Order: sequence, then C-alpha cells, then structure tokens
Amino acid sequence: MTTTQSTSVPTAAPSAPAVGHRIQNAVIKYGFIFVTVTLFAYFAISEPSFRDSATLLDTLRYVSVAAVLGLGVTLTMAVGGMDMSVGAVAGLGVTVAAKTMVTYNQVGTVAILAVVAAGALAGLLNALLIVVLKIPDMLATLGTMFVIQGTKLILVDGQSITPGMTQSDGTTAPGRFTEGFLRIDRGTFLGVSGSVLIFGALTVVAWVFLARTRWGRVLYAIGANPEASRLAGIRVGAYRALAYVLSGVLASIGGLILASRIGQGDVSAGTSQLLEAVAVALVGTSVLGRGRPNVWGTALGAVLIGIITTGLTIEGLPYYTQDVVEGAVLILALVFSFTLSKRRTA
Repeated sequence: MTTTQSTSVPTAAPSAPAVGHRIQNAVIKYGFIFVTVTLFAYFAISEPSFRDSATLLDTLRYVSVAAVLGLGVTLTMAVGGMDMSVGAVAGLGVTVAAKTMVTYNQVGTVAILAVVAAGALAGLLNALLIVVLKIPDMLATLGTMFVIQGTKLILVDGQSITPGMTQSDGTTAPGRFTEGFLRIDRGTFLGVSGSVLIFGALTVVAWVFLARTRWGRVLYAIGANPEASRLAGIRVGAYRALAYVLSGVLASIGGLILASRIGQGDVSAGTSQLLEAVAVALVGTSVLGRGRPNVWGTALGAVLIGIITTGLTIEGLPYYTQDVVEGAVLILALVFSFTLSKRRTA
C-alpha cells in the first residue's frame, strides 16, 4: 500500500514592485483627499477661530462663486474643451443685474431672468464659434472673454453702477438693488447662506446630469473620443453646444451671487473668478484618481481653495502668499492626475 504525502507550496511574499504599485495607486486615489484633510486639521489645531461653524460657513460662502463657475468649466472639460469666458460672463451678470434694477428700476425677478438670458447668449456665442466656425475651444472662449468684457464697459460707459448715482445724462438713477435680490447671497436658511445652498443644489444637479443621465454619459464619450462618438451616430456638435450654453448659464448664476454680495454693478467684478474657477475644475480631476473632470471633485477643489484662503488669512499671511500656496496645490493635484496616473498605466 502506497502512502501519498501532500506537499504544501509556501505562499510567496508580495514582491516589492507589487507593494510599490499598491502604494502608488493609493496615493493617486486618495492623495488629494489626504491633502485636504491634513490642511483642514492643521488650521483647526493651530487657529481656534478656524473651528467655529461661522468661519466654516463663511469659507463655503466665499468659494461659492468660483465653485458654481467651476461646475460650468467641468461640463466643457467633459466634452474635451475649456471655457475661459466664465469670469467675464459672471462680471456681465453683475452689470446686467445692476443695470436692470438701478438704471431701469425693475424688480429682482426681472434682473435674474435678464442675467440668465445674458449667460445663455454668451454660451450660444461660444457654441457658434466652436461648433459652427470650428475655432479651437480655448481660443474661441478667450476671444469671447475680451468681447464680453468690452461690452460690459460699453453698457455702463466704463463706470460702476450704484444706487443714487448720477448718470451720464445728468439724471439720478431711479432704482436700487431689491431686498429679495440681495438675499441670494446675504439671506440665510437655518444659518446657511443662500449662496451656499445654491452651490450645494447646483452641485447635486450637475452630478445627476453628468453621472446619472444619458446626456452626461454622451458628454464624457465625446470628450474621450469625438470621432468614435460621431461614427456611433451621436450629434457631437449639438452636445458640445449644450455644454457651453450650460456653462454660460452657470456662470451667470455665479454673477447673480456676486452681484447680491457686493450690492453694486462693479465693472471689475468677475475678473479674478476665472483663474479660481479653472483651478477648482482642474484640481477636481485628481479626486479619487479618476483623472477626468467630475462634479464632486470640482466641489472638493473649491472647498480646498477656501480652506487655504481662510486659514492663511486667519494666520495673517499676505494675499500674495496665498496665490503661491494655491498655485502649489494646483500643481500637486495635476501631478496626481497626470504624472502619477500615467506611470500607473505605463
């Protein structure tokens, strides 16, 4: 009788390259979230006032305009483009709102409709240049940006609009910003600013649109491979136009928040919003290692910018230091999105 003995094969220990690969994947997927949490913890520990709920809500209120504009940029990035006119459209919204209420003495509802219509028209102009005239996205929207900025100055003869101002014809402006309109940013519900509620609601709506509807999936497909999408029967031009119109509308909503915040038609409004909007959209591509534009990433990118700005302001650092730190964070996020992710797939 023959006895058969079983021999167990020892399990090989994970190789160093395999461990390194897992670590790299974890850094790509969670690195940006780790940076956000670390910075929040640092400021919360070093600055007691940073932990106040009022400070945190003010932080969200501060970034709400850039975040809403960033959502529009995210939509255009989804189709492989980039909208560089969002800051100018937001500034146009401020001017149109002030012109409607202060100069023409209309109610806030009329101003809101006029601002959103102006944003949609700006988006249609971008769509015409990009889809019909075949101008590259960035160049077309840069041209639109300058046109809108010039148009905004022409509408107001180069001067800011304030209630009670003397107009170019010598008369006094008859209107003012209505209380209802000012509540867009200054009003609160359960202690939360109206602009924060708008930011949250638009984030959810944009996420549902991009991640849970056919239209959103088509936008991503066009961004990944427009020619394949065209061969599959998708109307690429129409969807790209839709992305830019929606971006214009979102930028105009950002302009409404900004107009409600400052309470006048400042001709320089919106100028600084472009860079922050593009930054939060680009930063958002690194969240969870997705390497593509996504709504929650954009929202988290806006929160991170707010944490940095608020924390450094509380610590008394000059504004130009904040620009350096924000730029460094953007570069770090791009490293997560592009450099490390490419090495992972190589």
